[in-house]
Amino acid sequence: MIYYDEIAEGYEELHREEQEKKIACIQKELLSLGWKIGKKETVLDVGCGTGITTVPWPGKKTGIDPAKKLLAKAKENYPQIRFEKGEAEHLPFKDASFDWVFSITALQNFHNLNAALNEMKRIGKQYFVLSFLKKSPKGEEMSASIKKKFQVVQEVEEEKDWIFFLESK
Repeated sequence: MIYYDEIAEGYEELHREEQEKKIACIQKELLSLGWKIGKKETVLDVGCGTGITTVPWPGKKTGIDPAKKLLAKAKENYPQIRFEKGEAEHLPFKDASFDWVFSITALQNFHNLNAALNEMKRIGKQYFVLSFLKKSPKGEEMSASIKKKFQVVQEVEEEKDWIFFLESK
């Protein structure tokens, strides 16, 4: 993840607006599905970066990312949220630790997609929102892997991402 540490200083300038559009799309879809995150529920954001995609959700939030410099910015900007260094393929949490698992525009960056999806499924209880860049050359592989491991409730094509609203099988 050296690339993300290299761009950490300008990350939000480069990606905030785009990520906020995705969050608005996700919030709208959650509402239409009747999915509501309770204030006491636990939320994990896998590939949280600077915390842009962690902040909007209610509940007890945790973000995890392998990029030290992005996490430092997240901790500085949002000290009320728990942020940890780690990789999606080896999540340091107990089974069924989180009510909600989000991973926004991060799947295409994982070293081992299947291991990461297995880990997210392992630590999640029921609800998952995962997205990846439409332009990723691994798009078909990611979509097929998601559909194999989770029950797809809704699939949304956003401007730059495919967004999946999922439940455990």
